[in-house]
Amino acid sequence: MVKTKEFKFNEARAKGTDRSSKPTVMKKFPLKHHTANSTNTTAYIQILGVGMDTHDTMPSILLFFDRQRFIFNAGEGLQRFCAEHKIKLSKIDHICLSRVCSETVGGLPGLLLTLAGMGDGVPVNIWGPSNLNILVDAMKCFIPHHSMVHTNLVSHTGPLQIDSSAAVSSKFKDVKISAILLQPNGVKASDVKPSDVSVIYVCELHEIKGKFYKEKADALGITVKTKYKELTQGKSVKSDLLDITVHPNDVMGAPVPGPIVIIVDCPTSSHALELISAQSLNDYYSDSSNQSQSGNIVNCVIHLGPASVVNSSHYKKWMKKFSSAQHVMAGYVMNEVQNPILKSSARITARLNYLCPHLFPLMSSSIQQPISTASDFNFLSEDPTSKLSDGIFAENLLKFILRPHAHLGLDRSNVPSPQAASAVIDELLLESPDIADAAQHVSQLWQKPAERKECAISKVTTHKPILDENSVPSCLENIRRDELEVTFLGTGSSQPSKYRNVTAIYFNLFSNGSLLLDCGEGTLAQLKRRYGMEGAESAVRNLACIWISHIHADHHVGLVRILTLRRDLLKGVSHDPLIVLGPSQLKRFLDAYQRLEDLDMQFLDNKATTLFSWETFELDNESNKNNELVLERDEDVKNGNLTSSRESCSQGSSKRLKLSVPVAKVETFALLNRLKKVLNEAGIERLISFPVVHCPESFGVVLKAADRINSIGKAIPGWKVVYSGDTRPCSEMVEASQGATILIHEATFEDGMAGEAIAKNHSTTKEAIEVGNSAAAYRVILTHFSQRYPKVPVLDEISMHKTCIAFDLMTINLADLHVLPKVIPYLKLLFRTEMLIDNSDDHVVEADL
Repeated sequence: MVKTKEFKFNEARAKGTDRSSKPTVMKKFPLKHHTANSTNTTAYIQILGVGMDTHDTMPSILLFFDRQRFIFNAGEGLQRFCAEHKIKLSKIDHICLSRVCSETVGGLPGLLLTLAGMGDGVPVNIWGPSNLNILVDAMKCFIPHHSMVHTNLVSHTGPLQIDSSAAVSSKFKDVKISAILLQPNGVKASDVKPSDVSVIYVCELHEIKGKFYKEKADALGITVKTKYKELTQGKSVKSDLLDITVHPNDVMGAPVPGPIVIIVDCPTSSHALELISAQSLNDYYSDSSNQSQSGNIVNCVIHLGPASVVNSSHYKKWMKKFSSAQHVMAGYVMNEVQNPILKSSARITARLNYLCPHLFPLMSSSIQQPISTASDFNFLSEDPTSKLSDGIFAENLLKFILRPHAHLGLDRSNVPSPQAASAVIDELLLESPDIADAAQHVSQLWQKPAERKECAISKVTTHKPILDENSVPSCLENIRRDELEVTFLGTGSSQPSKYRNVTAIYFNLFSNGSLLLDCGEGTLAQLKRRYGMEGAESAVRNLACIWISHIHADHHVGLVRILTLRRDLLKGVSHDPLIVLGPSQLKRFLDAYQRLEDLDMQFLDNKATTLFSWETFELDNESNKNNELVLERDEDVKNGNLTSSRESCSQGSSKRLKLSVPVAKVETFALLNRLKKVLNEAGIERLISFPVVHCPESFGVVLKAADRINSIGKAIPGWKVVYSGDTRPCSEMVEASQGATILIHEATFEDGMAGEAIAKNHSTTKEAIEVGNSAAAYRVILTHFSQRYPKVPVLDEISMHKTCIAFDLMTINLADLHVLPKVIPYLKLLFRTEMLIDNSDDHVVEADL
């Protein structure tokens, strides 16, 4: 059935994800014992993250037993969803993939890292089509040595089987799972690519033994009680009083067939054509004679395919073969934003928006319309008498109960109730009535001084002026609102949490395009929450480049999702591959991953964009121009038009030597030329990477805008934004940040945890602020907070006159920089009743992997 391959990732420790905000916590779990036939066991199948309320990834399916867990697909956002809804990930034994693509595996790297931090050393079994090995090999570039997986390649249709070398606790006990390979119709087997193959999973729970009737045993002369047990185990025994053999069916009731669930990922119409002719499912169809003999009655079918496929005539014809099954439509159906998946984050966003809508805009209204509606799946209502009318749309945390048998069927008790922003604000004002006055005063910060009223809230007044309002950098003179807007898509470290996603910063250059600095898991979903579906797609379509600071997973795992979306959006349109800048280890991952699917990108090492590299590039470019002139002169000399000179010969030799430069360097220079052109079109004069102190090949970056001319012809210097990536305070940071308009600096730890910051090569809040002061930066924005600070990090009052705290989905326009520090006291007021750590949360394990 399968080919297996077990290994431990053995890359250096520094190449793992940066889970450094808390010491490593290792949890030990006991060996798992199961009683498969017990009527008291709990078992259900549950929908996780359907639509992720942003329609950007495939939902996951959880098959739950008392001591064993199966996850089907692991798209981006799975961990964050589970943290929000308190779903334990620690006991996952098997991860089954219907396909291997960015939609189904975007959350897998983070999930494996988390399991490694809390597991007991038993490998997680991952099942999937043959291209699964390509993904696993690619992940070796950044997943550390003690993350263990056991890959199982589904090579043909049949039951999933664990080989004898696998850990005992990973063997199936409660369920038989079979895989059915599905490939496009009309394609020769030899021409089918691994990426074309989808896997259907059939989950069959063991039957429940019938009731043992003691009175029947007594009547048949059974007096030795040990024989009761033998009979319940299916063994025949000799009667103690009569000369007969007693068989199990003489004393036991009929067994109860185990429920069956089928999980179907049918991605295209060609797959649907193949599905209807598949022989492997014949025994499960309602009209099959084999079904009545085998008792294979399908109770639930979960459909992961898109509406365009599921609504096709071929697919509907196939569905009718399961007349007794409950059909759950889980593919590409999106909840309205009024009932968001991440309620904790949405609650904070709503509160922040009420206090300061300029910095915290409401999520775009365009995501309030479902992508797929009942009319898209018209089979649900085409025949009111048909069993298909029982089909329902998936909802988050919807369950189908499998055990106990008495409760078999759908269970909506855990489906989240709707949450309106207005209700969140009503709760806030009931809790803190003075927030209404605070919100009014915050709005006045954007008004002219003469229009402002006196603040009535003494709690947020300061004894000294926060800053001289007229003291602004010359680059902000008459700045327009369509110059630059910075949106923080993720402001947490290590792994996604209820309140903060992992690192990503979006630079909106308006008509000039956009850039991304770092791209943690869930970046695309955050873009869609902030800008809506169309806005996010426009942002991705117009990206000039993506810059990645280092190889830790919380900074780059969302990259593939962005690249594949851009590829799809620009399909059929003339365009150039997107330039991705990052450390060399990232190139190894991307190159390996591109064997799975085309990413439509070109990679440029960050080392090629250091100041020294740019200067070398400029010198070589100037030399090339001179060499071109020499070649022209040589041609003229050859034709007798000019007289040769020693200088021209010398330059000609230089040109010939230049042609012998290694190909890699020539390619790098060509890509630098293209990057420079792309940046210039975006209004960026220079992008300079510089080394910082974190893990090997960690970088910060400087973005310098081109100068502009004001209405009277005066040259105004362009703005300068510096981003630290992850780092300890260092001279390189201070030097690069000199005179920065904005310094975005990591502040993972509070001031009292300097020792931890040193050990993990991170910065404290105070250290980050001091870097900004030393560099005379105009504004310092702190980000990359430990997930132990879910809402407001601990801050000293020192040097807060130029500092701001970043929150997820916070948007800062250049024209609003003068206001930022004044908002800090109000943010503290907003969260004054919030505990530093939400004690209702499960313990977050953050390990320096």
